[in-house]
Amino acid sequence: MNTPPYLRWEEPGQQQLLARAEALLQRRGRCLLGIAGAPGAGKSTISEWLLEHLLTNHPRQVALVPMDGYHLAQSLLESRGLENRKGAPETFDGAGYVALLRLLRSETSREIFAPVFRREVNDAIAGAIAVPPETRLIITEGNYVLFDEAPWNEVAALLDETWFVELEQDERVRRLTARHLRFDNDAAIAEWRATGNDERNARLVAAGSQRSTLVIEHTPGTVSTPGRE
Repeated sequence: MNTPPYLRWEEPGQQQLLARAEALLQRRGRCLLGIAGAPGAGKSTISEWLLEHLLTNHPRQVALVPMDGYHLAQSLLESRGLENRKGAPETFDGAGYVALLRLLRSETSREIFAPVFRREVNDAIAGAIAVPPETRLIITEGNYVLFDEAPWNEVAALLDETWFVELEQDERVRRLTARHLRFDNDAAIAEWRATGNDERNARLVAAGSQRSTLVIEHTPGTVSTPGRE
């Protein structure tokens, strides 16, 4: 397996990423771009930055559909004793996510709706994202976009490119802890989540970098969007 190229999240690298996304927009038909990485690496920040820049020149032609919308409901996780593993592969509807990507690839004649995860209510909201038929590029991001276990291992074949985001470990854990503190005022619990469950999930997805089209080195100095990853 060839080692993917690395780009730093700085001006030259950002311009190369924009150029790659623009090239996808020039292809015939609809394209899907996947952005993967460990919790807290900066996937959401980069995805939202890319969406904002592309929409300037391509209104209604680019959409962002995060994987997190397929979190299982908090009530279901609690009934199964999985609330402390939230964010692990088994706490998502992976098959539902794969089915959505298949639909987004094949159905371009009508509007398609997708769910979104809201941290302020700690649950997914159905039908919160609308993808119009004229959309030509869909960005999807999440921990398990490049995870090599079923059903997640079906995702990569549905994507035209995959980018893997890496961030220096100490900075990534710092950001995760700060994120948890935004929604839970207990510093000990926030640190426990960042270094426990989140860290186990980070180890699961690490190998995905070698299956990606390219790797983005998300530098520690980059400003991250509060409450995002």
